[in-house]
Amino acid sequence: MNTKKRGLVIGLILLALLFAGLYILENTISSSTMLITILKKGVIYALIAVSMNLLNGFTGLFSLGQAGFMLIGAYTYAILTIPVNMRGMIYQYYDGGIVQFALPAIIGILCAGLLAAFFAFLVGLPVLRLKSDYLAIATLGFAEIIRAIIQYEGLGPLTNGSNLLRRFPTFQSVLYPFAAAAICIGAILLLINSTYGRAFKAIRDDEVAAEAMGINLFFHKQLSFVVSSFFAGIGGALLAMYQGSIQVATFKSAMTYEILLIVVIGGMGSVTGSVIASFLFVASSEWWLRFLDNEMFIGTFQVPLLRSGFRMVVFSVIIMAVVLFYRRGIMGDKEFSLTRVRNRLLNRKAGRNA
Repeated sequence: MNTKKRGLVIGLILLALLFAGLYILENTISSSTMLITILKKGVIYALIAVSMNLLNGFTGLFSLGQAGFMLIGAYTYAILTIPVNMRGMIYQYYDGGIVQFALPAIIGILCAGLLAAFFAFLVGLPVLRLKSDYLAIATLGFAEIIRAIIQYEGLGPLTNGSNLLRRFPTFQSVLYPFAAAAICIGAILLLINSTYGRAFKAIRDDEVAAEAMGINLFFHKQLSFVVSSFFAGIGGALLAMYQGSIQVATFKSAMTYEILLIVVIGGMGSVTGSVIASFLFVASSEWWLRFLDNEMFIGTFQVPLLRSGFRMVVFSVIIMAVVLFYRRGIMGDKEFSLTRVRNRLLNRKAGRNA
């Protein structure tokens, strides 16, 4: 068995063990515990971060429109899957809305990705001719325009205006988002390791040289942009399912900055880095440091600074330290590999024995 096939078999075995472990964990502890909550949100953020890394890390396009495509995906999923008998209660200001049918959840998720990809195709026609900061500003502006359009009262019968959308199908099991994210990230990995992925990396490294080699710059940039947005739309639909309700205010530009921060911490050009950083980011910001928001007394002495909001101050300091000391991120542009780990251990052992 060659190295590539052996790696694939080992990867599938590890994936099976992961799902078995999640199944045991979910049936051992309550589904409402913080650990299960972090796992659900962390894997959704992992998918979105990997989709952004495909564009920013592997293709070298600095886009800040991820929250906009997530917003499109979340609203598309919600609008298409709300049960018909619930629409009158949800669209109470718009006579039940104009959509009077409900699609299965899986089809709704696919539609969320497809509509996000369609908008990415249209937006990409003009903006992908821009470079660097200009592209970032253009995509950020697109995200803000989408937020404003969805809140527009004239579209209320479709989007419910600035009101909540709810009652759409959600997931209770942690296996559901993990399975969806595993399939999507697997598809992104296949793309990265294909000839298209090599073209993306060539464009990232040197556009002039890539064009001289016969690579169609605009086609490959748009392909990366559309595929990234497709999976961002699916991530938005999964986030809607996780939250149980959605509103435009959730998808602010700060969400894009969070995803970008995860990509930078994990390593630009590393899929496993984005996955690891996603869980670390979600766990640190919402769980491990939560005690810092509560006042603490040691006898009659009150510990200074511990109060609501201090958690984010400490979290920001930690992020700054990580960025300063790990400038290329946790993984850099490398991927986690059991073979690489084994080789490092063998090299260290050989060094000690020398």
